Amino acid sequence: MSLTPEAIATLSGVSTATITTVLLKKGLRNVWMRGTKPLRPGQKRLVGPAFTLRFVPAREDLATPESWSSPISTRTAIEAMPAGCIAVVDAVGVTDAGIFGDILCARMVKRGVAALITDGVVRDVEGVLGTNLPVWCDGFAAPPSVAGLTFVGWGEPIGCGGVAVFPNDIIVADQDGAVLIPQALLDHVLAEGPEQERMEAWIVNEVNNGAVLPGLYPMNAETKARYAASKK
Repeated sequence: MSLTPEAIATLSGVSTATITTVLLKKGLRNVWMRGTKPLRPGQKRLVGPAFTLRFVPAREDLATPESWSSPISTRTAIEAMPAGCIAVVDAVGVTDAGIFGDILCARMVKRGVAALITDGVVRDVEGVLGTNLPVWCDGFAAPPSVAGLTFVGWGEPIGCGGVAVFPNDIIVADQDGAVLIPQALLDHVLAEGPEQERMEAWIVNEVNNGAVLPGLYPMNAETKARYAASKK
């Protein structure tokens, strides 16, 4: 199933926490990208296909300011990003060199990129915030990328925050971080995610009304019957 506007609207109402639960029931435990925290508190939930970029540890003959003019550069990669994508960047967890700064983020905004997600950090943080590009990362640092990383390519499988990300996998990010939905499981999450949200909202209401947790969460047979009746 493709990521249609209707699918985006549905997933925008499903939390990353719920998605991890739905995927856990299918046997997928490793879909939450470690270190992907919202740079600005209160960023709204975003959904989009992954556009992948990959760094490796810095090697002094390759990680130079001159490399920014290379055909294989973050600058060139940004020009290949389609509108609506979420840029997912493998920074191998390096947190003392910023992968992108304000200028690159500003260009991403002009290209209609939905968000930037990385297990690394950004630099020029005030400027990045000023672009209004939603960013999920592991903080910020002053040094440029070449101080700790070598950029090697885009549009290929990567690892971000310990999660395998393939181009066009579905990314959902909110206040709990960023999670991945494999393309093959998108239809399952679209079907099960909203129902999981409805069920948990009903459970919260029961708790607020004084219900005890045993038999409620998880539901026993009697509670399941009451919940089913509530939907009629």
